[in-house]
Amino acid sequence: MTRVASLFLPQLAIERLRRAAPISRSGTPPEPARLGPRLPEPVDDNPGACSVPRGGGWRPGARWARDTASAAPNRDLVDARPAHQQPTMRELGRRSEAAAPVFRLSRADDGCPSPGASIAPPPLPLWGARPTILVARTGQRDVVTAACPLALDLGLAPGMAAAHARALVTDLDVYEAAPEADRAWLDRLALHAVRHWTPTAAVSGSDGLWLDLTGTTHLFGGEARFAARLLSFVRRLGFTACVAIAGTPGAAHALARFGGAATLVLPEGREGEALAGLPLRALRLAPEALASAARFGIERIADLYPMPRGPLARRLGRGAVERLDQARGFLPEPIVPVVPFEMPCAERRLLEPIATAEAIEQVISDLVADLVADLRERGLGLRAAVLRCERVDAREQLVTVGTARATRDAKHLVRLFRLRIDRIEPGLGIEAMALAAPQVEPLGAEVIGTGFDSGPRAPDLAPLVDQLAGRAGEGALFRLEGRESDVPERAIGRTGPLAQPSGWPAWPRPIRMLARPEALSGVVALLPDHPPRRFAWRGRSYRVVAGDGPERIHGEWWRTTREMWAVRDYFRVEAETGERFWLFRRGDAIEDRTGDLSWYMHGVFG
Repeated sequence: MTRVASLFLPQLAIERLRRAAPISRSGTPPEPARLGPRLPEPVDDNPGACSVPRGGGWRPGARWARDTASAAPNRDLVDARPAHQQPTMRELGRRSEAAAPVFRLSRADDGCPSPGASIAPPPLPLWGARPTILVARTGQRDVVTAACPLALDLGLAPGMAAAHARALVTDLDVYEAAPEADRAWLDRLALHAVRHWTPTAAVSGSDGLWLDLTGTTHLFGGEARFAARLLSFVRRLGFTACVAIAGTPGAAHALARFGGAATLVLPEGREGEALAGLPLRALRLAPEALASAARFGIERIADLYPMPRGPLARRLGRGAVERLDQARGFLPEPIVPVVPFEMPCAERRLLEPIATAEAIEQVISDLVADLVADLRERGLGLRAAVLRCERVDAREQLVTVGTARATRDAKHLVRLFRLRIDRIEPGLGIEAMALAAPQVEPLGAEVIGTGFDSGPRAPDLAPLVDQLAGRAGEGALFRLEGRESDVPERAIGRTGPLAQPSGWPAWPRPIRMLARPEALSGVVALLPDHPPRRFAWRGRSYRVVAGDGPERIHGEWWRTTREMWAVRDYFRVEAETGERFWLFRRGDAIEDRTGDLSWYMHGVFG
C-alpha cells in the first residue's frame, strides 16, 4: 500500500523573505524594490469640523488638542521613518488618527483621564501590516509572482502585471522575487525530511514537497499524528502550511492545495471520490488544456469521469488523461527523490559471462579508471570501495577495500583489488560488475616543497599500509596514542597507522602493558613505601635487586563509586635475571577503604 504526503507552502516566497530579513523593533522592513516613481498619496485638504469643540475637553488621538511638547516627539518619529512607511495625510489628520484605548486611561468615577496621564503615541506598523507582493522581470514588464493574504483579498493575484497591481492598491509593498533561494530552501527541507522522516522525499513544484510515507508512519504514531507533527514543525519555522496524505502523489498534491483543511488524511481507495469536487486545475494540467476545458464547460474533475478517453485526449491532450489516471491510481507516478549525496559509481554490463581471474582483473581496471575520472571531476579521494559482481545465477559477490588515506591512484587501487580476486567465486560466470565509493574525502593539491630543498622527503607510507592491511587485515596495523585519563589502562588507545600520536604522559610507562593486571603471589615487601623484594608471577619466582617508586594514582571517582577511594602505588623493579617490571599495590597501607594491599603485574619494560 503506497501512501504519499504532500506538503503545501502557499506563502513560501513571502514568508521566506521575512524570515531571511528579520524585522527590527521599530518595524522597519528591508528596502522594497524600486519599480518606478511612487504614486503620490491622496491629501485630505478638508478634514471637516472637529466633533469636540476646543473649549469642551478633548478626545484621545486628536492631534490639535496636544501641546507642542507632546506633539514634537511624535512628528520626529514620523519624519525618521522611510518614505514608503510614512503614514498618509489622512492618517495624520485629526479625524482618522489611531487613538489609545480610552478605558485604560480613564478613572472609574468620572470617565476622564487623570491630569498627569499621558497618551501613548500610535504604534508603528510592522512589516506585513500592508499588502505585500513579489515581482519578477518577464520580458519587458514586471509580473507578480507571489502575494500575501491581504493582497489576495484586495484582488491582487500571481500573474498580474506589477503596474496594474500598483494602480489597484497604492499602499503596497513590492519586493524582488528570488526563486533560486526558494528552491534552495525547499531542497534543504527535503534533505531534512530524508534524514529524519522518510528515505524518499522530492520537491513538488515551487511551493511544496512530496514525502513517500510507505511503511514509515507507524514510527510516528500513525498518519494523522505524523501530519500534525509535520505541520507544527513547519509552523515553528514561521511558514504557513497544509498537509494531505493520500494513496497517490497526484491526489495528495490536489488535496493539499484545494482540500480546504490544514491536515487531511484520505483513506485508501477513496481518491476518485475525494477529487470529484475539486477544480480542474488541481490536476496540474497545462494552461492550454485548462483553456480548452473552459471552452467546453468543464470545471470540475468529476466532469472528466464519464468522458471516453479518446475524445478527452483529443480535446484536452494526452497529458490530461495521464494526470487524471495518475491521481486516481490507475497509472504509476514516480517520485524523483532528493539524494543527500550521489555516490561515485562505475558499472559494466558484459556481453558474455566471465570466470577467469585475468578477465575479472581487466574489468576491475576499467571500472577503476572510470571511477577515478569521476572522483577527479568532483575533487574527491577514495577511502573505501565496494565491488559488486552479479553472477548468472542472480547471486552477488561483494569485495571491499579500504585505504589509509584518500587517494585517486588507479594503479594502487587495482593492486589492492588484485589481492582480493581469489575471494570472488564466479560460479557459472559474472555478467555485470559495479564499483562504488561509499566513503570519500575531499582531495586537492598538496604542497610538497620547492626544488631548492636539499633535505630528503619523508616517504609516503600509505600504499605500504594499504597492502599490508590487505594481506593481514585492517585491524592488524595500528598505532598507540595517549588519552585523557590517569588510569594507565585507559590512558592509551589504538589509532590509525598513519595518525600522529600525541598526549603521551610525562611519567615513564612500559612498552608492553597487560590487557588486565595479573595478581602476584608470595610478595615480600616493606610497608608502606618500599617496592617488593620477592614475588611470584605465572609460576615463576623473581628476586628484586632494584626498585623505584612509588607513583600514586587515584581512581576516577566521577566514573564509578567503586573508584571513590581507590589508590594504586606503582613501582618499577628489576629482577636479578635482568627483567624489568611495572607492578602496583592496591591501597596506601594507611586507610583500609583504599585497597586490600594486594599486588598486581601491569606491564613489562624492554
